[in-house]
Amino acid sequence: MNLLLEIEDVIDNNGSDFELSKLFKRYIHEYKESLPVLFEKNQGKDFLVLHTKKLDSIMSLMYKTILRRLFGDYLPMRSSIPIAIVALGSYGREQLCVHSDIDLLIVYKDVEGYNTKLIIEKLFYLALDAGLKLGHRVHETNDLFRAANEDLTIRTSLMESRLIIGSPFTWQETQRQLTRIRLHNQKEFLIAKVQEAQVRRKKFPVSMEPNIKESVGGLRDTQLLYWIAHTIYGVDNIKDLVGLIYNEESYKEYRIALELMFRVRSALHLITKKQEDTLRLEYIPSVAKMLGFKDQIKLATKVIAAGWRIDNFTRIFTKKMIRPYLYDTQMISKLRHSRIAKGLYEFKGRAYISYNQKINDNNQLLELLLSLEDKNYKFDSGVLSNLTYTKISHPLSKSTYFLLKQLLQRDYTYYFLKLFYDSGILHELFGNFRKVRHMPQFDGYHHYPVDIHSVGCIKALEDIKEPFIQALHDKLSNDEKLIVKIATLFHDTGKGRKQDHSEVGAKLIVPFLKQMNMNQDMQDRAVVLVKHHILMSNVAFKENIHNEKTLYKFMSKVGDVKNLNMLYILTYSDINGVGGETYNTFNSKLLFDLYQSALEIAQNKHRITDAKKRLIIERRVQNISEFKELPRSLQKKILHIESNLFFFKRTPQDIIEVAQKAKLTKEYSFTLKNKNSLSIEIYRKIPLNLGYLLASLSHISVVSMEIFTLFDAIKYFKIEFIQKIDESELVLVADKIDAAFDMSKETKLKDIRILREEISIDFEHSLTHAEILIHTKNQRGLLAYVMHCFDALNINIVTAKIHSSKYKVRDSFLMDKSSDICNNAELIYDMLAK
Repeated sequence: MNLLLEIEDVIDNNGSDFELSKLFKRYIHEYKESLPVLFEKNQGKDFLVLHTKKLDSIMSLMYKTILRRLFGDYLPMRSSIPIAIVALGSYGREQLCVHSDIDLLIVYKDVEGYNTKLIIEKLFYLALDAGLKLGHRVHETNDLFRAANEDLTIRTSLMESRLIIGSPFTWQETQRQLTRIRLHNQKEFLIAKVQEAQVRRKKFPVSMEPNIKESVGGLRDTQLLYWIAHTIYGVDNIKDLVGLIYNEESYKEYRIALELMFRVRSALHLITKKQEDTLRLEYIPSVAKMLGFKDQIKLATKVIAAGWRIDNFTRIFTKKMIRPYLYDTQMISKLRHSRIAKGLYEFKGRAYISYNQKINDNNQLLELLLSLEDKNYKFDSGVLSNLTYTKISHPLSKSTYFLLKQLLQRDYTYYFLKLFYDSGILHELFGNFRKVRHMPQFDGYHHYPVDIHSVGCIKALEDIKEPFIQALHDKLSNDEKLIVKIATLFHDTGKGRKQDHSEVGAKLIVPFLKQMNMNQDMQDRAVVLVKHHILMSNVAFKENIHNEKTLYKFMSKVGDVKNLNMLYILTYSDINGVGGETYNTFNSKLLFDLYQSALEIAQNKHRITDAKKRLIIERRVQNISEFKELPRSLQKKILHIESNLFFFKRTPQDIIEVAQKAKLTKEYSFTLKNKNSLSIEIYRKIPLNLGYLLASLSHISVVSMEIFTLFDAIKYFKIEFIQKIDESELVLVADKIDAAFDMSKETKLKDIRILREEISIDFEHSLTHAEILIHTKNQRGLLAYVMHCFDALNINIVTAKIHSSKYKVRDSFLMDKSSDICNNAELIYDMLAK
């Protein structure tokens, strides 16, 4: 469309403002529809500049149209009208993304005869009616200084001002005010921006689904670098600081990373057709295709690497520029008095190295760090800078491996490893990380890339929160502690290959152990730990840990008690390094129960049958004072509870407590616990509509369920959920439990899809129980549906273990083999998979 001609036609025919806005709206819509084609030809910063220039032309034309509309044929020179239309923020930087807000500043002087306020009002109405997303401010030139000093956000946005159209005289006066603002209270402004960034970076940490704008290593970090450079040096482009603050090569690497971030963010906006800045898993295939990546994982890896590069560069050089404003002469004097070694200082738990310090080789670097006490440290950006730009020579010498061994033998290694990651030398010092550097793990379980996860596991290992596991660690020899730490650090370094990563990792760890001069026994144990590092969690979370066959099979892989202890510690560290609240009280209990059961197997040379194990537990129950105080009739009832599992899964005290509550039950009773997660215990003589109850609570994720027949026709139910609920919800949950004793109650089940091949049934699981495994897509209401099917088939489920990730579930159900259904497995398959 020829917009100019159509605008003139509307004005000549005295058309309405609405007609003008419609013209602009249609023109803008056509332009936005053409953006994917424009992006194919010009990506990265070039695309953003072209997009910004196009919007400049639209805003300029809108302004000219308003002037033409108001002044008609008596249009004065634009330079004489005291208005300047100024771009701010990303628009001012010429980095405006497709669906970002268009930030404008209208600066004016209220000169009589020009009716400037009406012009501004008309312009805003036209832009908004045309569909532009404006963020705007209006100020008189002499009001800018006051406004900037009252609001940090205003002052920041004014730093990125760029004239679009208007009076050059008004713009010159604006620039004078901007310079005045830039020079005013610089120290306060700089410190406030750094503190603001620290809050943001905690809110948006490193992630495999990064927010391209806000995350650590995102565009906000690059903007912070510019704001600081502009405030201190008055530059409009940080490239002007090449040779003064950083060298050409490091700036070039930073710019390459930034260019990828521009491309990814633009692609996200174009694909989602909205202001979407997070590279979510579901967008990666489309973004990869748009950017020309054949391998989606490669795109994700490059984005994580680009974020690392931006984070590294901005942390080093923002601090380098701002440090004269942070440290006074008194601080320098204190640092000098706390010298650790030549060039290395420690003050209040933070280590400092001068930016001008020269570190010549690997050994000098490690010796310098080892001169610090064995405690946790924070490291100043000068340390980060020195490590980033120290050349690591290869192959590593024996003396370097000796120093690395000393580092790993320390009680506090995590902060050194984190420093190595942040400075980009983790994979240089520990070659096993080369293949997995910045590698994402899109498995619905891990929160971080492989290398960050691995380093995080060391943090968990060195700060064990559970006294029992800490005691196991304390009992290890120095060599055993070392191989646990090495295995924990390297356990996932086999990823990224076609073979099983545990098998590959077990092979990769051996050369490093030899460089550490570990004996053959320690090498063999470390191989077992890496090879079976997911074994303990898999068995604890997915299998019946009270089944003797399961336990013997588990210990046949682990080997002996020493390996079991070390594997328990590694598993704890691994799960805690995943992120979020993956390790919780429920997981902790399952792992502990598996450890205790496996320990019993390992410490007995003769095979322990379920019957023998039951007798051992019965004796423990009979020997405690609480049992002896019970009426003989109740003692007899407890010992005649049929289920072995009931005894295997409880302490003697728990068994007696359950029995006492059962004895007091008339029709039904229940208790709710909501300390770390919701837990429901139900005792009932009358029927319970379990399918209805589970369907009613399907918005809360179940992790386990137990159902046992006790005595006097009383059944016991325990349902544990993964999360804690709001205290106000407990009353509603109690009401739903009460309602579940009305057998006429029904609730509509969700549409659940289970494939036949996703079901397996083991009728030989044990003498008394068969096991049904369902490994299918995670679906809301799945457990309620499954229990409904079991009820319909009169299957007596005694225990259920629910293991779910974001996308998949692996549910295990033990059913009583006394049911006739065991003779017809087809009925189970047909019912579940119908």
